[in-house]
Amino acid sequence: MSDTAAKASASRARNAVDDDPNAGGVAADRLRSIVERIEKLEEERAALAGDIKDIYTECKSAGFDVKVVRQLIRIRKQEPADVEEQETLLDVYRRALGM
Repeated sequence: MSDTAAKASASRARNAVDDDPNAGGVAADRLRSIVERIEKLEEERAALAGDIKDIYTECKSAGFDVKVVRQLIRIRKQEPADVEEQETLLDVYRRALGM
């Protein structure tokens, strides 16, 4: 099939899908709704990531070590028993290495 014929065939298929709300057994309105909701959340996530970056910049300008603050945040997300276990193992490993 030539390139022109393939493009024409694809165009006809798109037009057929646009005319049929259940094209190919897919509920087009439902799919469109899901895709739009995901896109909106992706935009919100990007905005939040920018806000978080700004706060880390503020943290650094206030004289805090950003790497340590990130570690604190990671630790605060964990269960206290898990944190205690990790700290104990870290201490054991440090002693084993003479640190």
